[in-house]
Amino acid sequence: MSILFASRGDDPQAWETALREAGCTLPFTAELPSAPDPAIRYLLTWQPPARLYRNLPGLRAIFSLGAGVDHLFENGPPPGDIPIIRLRDAGMAGQMSEYALWAVIGHHRQMHAYRRRQQERRWAPLPARPAAKIRVLVLGLGVLGEAVANTVRAQGYSVSGWARRPREIAGIDCLHGQAALATALGQTDVLINLLPLTAETRGMIASTLFARLKPGACFVNIARGAHVVERDLLQALDSGVIDHAVLDVFAEEPLPEQHPFWTHPGIIVTPHIAAQTLTGPSARQIAENIALLEAGGTPDGLVSREQGY
Repeated sequence: MSILFASRGDDPQAWETALREAGCTLPFTAELPSAPDPAIRYLLTWQPPARLYRNLPGLRAIFSLGAGVDHLFENGPPPGDIPIIRLRDAGMAGQMSEYALWAVIGHHRQMHAYRRRQQERRWAPLPARPAAKIRVLVLGLGVLGEAVANTVRAQGYSVSGWARRPREIAGIDCLHGQAALATALGQTDVLINLLPLTAETRGMIASTLFARLKPGACFVNIARGAHVVERDLLQALDSGVIDHAVLDVFAEEPLPEQHPFWTHPGIIVTPHIAAQTLTGPSARQIAENIALLEAGGTPDGLVSREQGY
């Protein structure tokens, strides 16, 4: 039995070394099988190649090298009886929280407005605002969403969170249901998207949602680009419905050179770096889960196919 590593842009040698250091001794390969290979038991992957699953008849588990799992289904769904396991943190929560806090502080201190004034060579201080008056709404209260909400709240901001199902997080006003979301949007200064990408959430952030936001709000997307209807976001910015957006994820990545997001004065673009997978912590988590599976146990981070996360 062995491990297959299939992740574009990642260094297989670094992952093999990290797994060895974490105590995993199973044979490791990054060579994709050209024919069915029953010896491969575990797949470590991000954006797996098309038709890969058909050559893995002995597969016992799929490890997603990230918090999301939507990429596993893009080229055909994995076999229905194979467990899918996602990284529950592995160093990503801290990074995501830093990025979100940077965006919130930028809006609070009106840095986007000052950037425009700099380009105009205009010295024009704006009135100061206390952090407690800035209302932040986090969409999605999984591991990463909860971490972001707590980090932002610790800096004195007023933070609410919304999820499809009821949640309880100390100090965070947790909301669920469409009616509660509609009400919360009207009071929101900064909207942070951390929803999982599912059939229900794809395209959810569109004109109707933007129109419900508090005028002058900021939108931050650090989940998936497919959550957003891009033309609706551009229209919301151009019409002044929202003031600016901070975008780390996009429907097509890398973002095409001619895409209007690059040059739009109301958008900050970053290249999907809000939370990058850290090899060492991730390998330790994977090694622990492989040991659990080999012992007949239940791994941490098991994905519900029905829910999509």
